[in-house]
Amino acid sequence: MSATTEKTFYTESELAEFEAIIHRKLDATKSEIDFISRTLSRKDDNGTDNTAVGSKTLEDGADMREKERLSQSSGRLKKFASGLEGALIRIKNGTYGICKDTGKLIPAERLRAVPHTQQTIEAKLARK
Repeated sequence: MSATTEKTFYTESELAEFEAIIHRKLDATKSEIDFISRTLSRKDDNGTDNTAVGSKTLEDGADMREKERLSQSSGRLKKFASGLEGALIRIKNGTYGICKDTGKLIPAERLRAVPHTQQTIEAKLARK
């Protein structure tokens, strides 16, 4: 490829690399979501260790804040997982790595760092 020709697509081997990165991140994200879900379901289970009525009044507020924080984290992780799944679909349909705003190829370094992105950094900054 000459210096004047701009690359317009990624090769099969490059796409395979991105797909592997996405699968690793997706697996880790799903594990985190599962962990949070298990943690939240245990918070609802008082078990037999909570037999003293009123003894946890001060802790209840902290428990609620923690439950809210975990729920928010779970929501963000689910959104991230959805973005990663979308990236896998774009790999399959041949649109992965192409900026949705400019039509230019997103640099590989950006895709390695943010594999679910659909924009070049320039396009993202221009939208702000």
